[in-house]
Amino acid sequence: MKASIIMFKLLKLVRPLMLNMIIAITLGLCGHLAASFITILAGYGLLGIIDFWSLVFILLILAILRAIFRYIEQASNHYIAFKLLALIRDKVFGALRKLAPAKLENKNAGNMINIITSDIELLEVFYAHTISPIMIALAFGIIMVIFIGHYHVGLGILALCSYITVGMIVPLLMNYLSNNKALIYRQFSGKLSSFVLESLRGIKEIIQYNSGNKRLNDLKELTIKLDNEENGLKKIMAFNISLCNVVVLLANMIMLFYGGYLFGHGLIDFEAYLISVLALFSSFGPFIALANLGSGLQNTIAAGKRTLDILEEKVEVEDIEGKHSCDFGTIEVNNINFSYDEELILKDLSLEVKPKSILGIVGKSGSGKSTLLKLLMRFWQVKDGSISINNRKIDDINTIDLRNMESYVTQDAHLFHDTLKNNLKIAKLDARDDEIINACKKANIHEFIMSLPKGYDTMVSELGSSLSSGEKQRIALARAFLHDGELLLLDEPTSNLDSLNEAIILNSLRKIKDRTLIMISHRKSTLKSCDKIIEIDSGRLS
Repeated sequence: MKASIIMFKLLKLVRPLMLNMIIAITLGLCGHLAASFITILAGYGLLGIIDFWSLVFILLILAILRAIFRYIEQASNHYIAFKLLALIRDKVFGALRKLAPAKLENKNAGNMINIITSDIELLEVFYAHTISPIMIALAFGIIMVIFIGHYHVGLGILALCSYITVGMIVPLLMNYLSNNKALIYRQFSGKLSSFVLESLRGIKEIIQYNSGNKRLNDLKELTIKLDNEENGLKKIMAFNISLCNVVVLLANMIMLFYGGYLFGHGLIDFEAYLISVLALFSSFGPFIALANLGSGLQNTIAAGKRTLDILEEKVEVEDIEGKHSCDFGTIEVNNINFSYDEELILKDLSLEVKPKSILGIVGKSGSGKSTLLKLLMRFWQVKDGSISINNRKIDDINTIDLRNMESYVTQDAHLFHDTLKNNLKIAKLDARDDEIINACKKANIHEFIMSLPKGYDTMVSELGSSLSSGEKQRIALARAFLHDGELLLLDEPTSNLDSLNEAIILNSLRKIKDRTLIMISHRKSTLKSCDKIIEIDSGRLS
């Protein structure tokens, strides 16, 4: 995606705050004009065109106005920037919600965090220090070219060429020299964040297998690469500043000598010569600001591209809304084929699950058992074939209705850094305490919770690290019981439980007479209570 296209797309996000942007540009323009005319009017004072005390009064007023205009301009720009960052974050989280879980399963968590935090934060440079300066420089340049040019056309053309060189050619040159360095830097930054996050999560395994030195060396290697990329960007930025200063100095020297030439040949008077030189000398501020954006803006554009990639990524599964409500009934899976990219997982699979029955599914790892449950939840879109509930295709059932009628327990339960009660109430936000306790008793976790110092108000460590695998699995089961959907989907529900807890959980499941259960398990003991057991082999029923 070209930088110009990225900037245009980022500009479109300014629409809700266009009035604030116009105010910032107008006041910024007035501020720069006030700053330049302080020098220009001083020249008129030297020529005796303005008397001393009038000049002092005017300069004092201009200085005060310059400060006021500058303050309001910066305040407006930063209001726009931080307001837009909030809107962009809202849009990004909304996009992630739509992309989940299908498009996020293979996303790198650390890289995603890097985009949501530092990449979006970098857009502040674009909205606070790029849009307004560009528009201000354009309007300011037109005014100053006309002002200088009214003394002599050649002087106006020289001013125009100077402004174009500093404000356009230098930034474009820096853009060319930067190439994709900024994007590569942002990508390395994301990789480093991912590596650190992964290392922290796997710290126990790293210590256990004495692989700390290997991880540390890999971290150093990534850090060195990131540092090299950053140094490359800094060198370009330093060259940018040096080049800009040289061009400004040359432009001023050329104006000085060219104006002197015109004055010496009687083509302009001394007033025109002095004021033109002073006007050019004092007018490079807005264009230097643009020149300084040349290399630094690349980092922002790279961040903008990564952010826009999320906002524009095609949604795999669209939420269904506005359909008539659907009651739960017989589940029919008709000749479905499903692939992850080019890898075929399920092939010509058909089955029927009657209401209030228990279906057990066995099969080798990778045969498509868990994928089938995800398709029933409509986490992924069925491309070939169909899945129906009560004679309604799930693509024709409101997503919220489908999720309400299904409870899904995965192999790895995710627990949030919150109280046990709040972790359970995810399944039913308005659940009463007696409902939570009843669900936990069914999952054989109530007594354990009550043995904790704060009971249900006990805080869970990040990623549930303060609990054992079996305890987390029982909390996940309690969530499913609390949700109380008509269809209970269990993916290895007792894999982390000992035989005693497994027996208690299975006994609770057997007592559920008014619900439909689909269980995946490698344990024969888990599937004993099933009404029917099927085996999936290489994506087919066997």
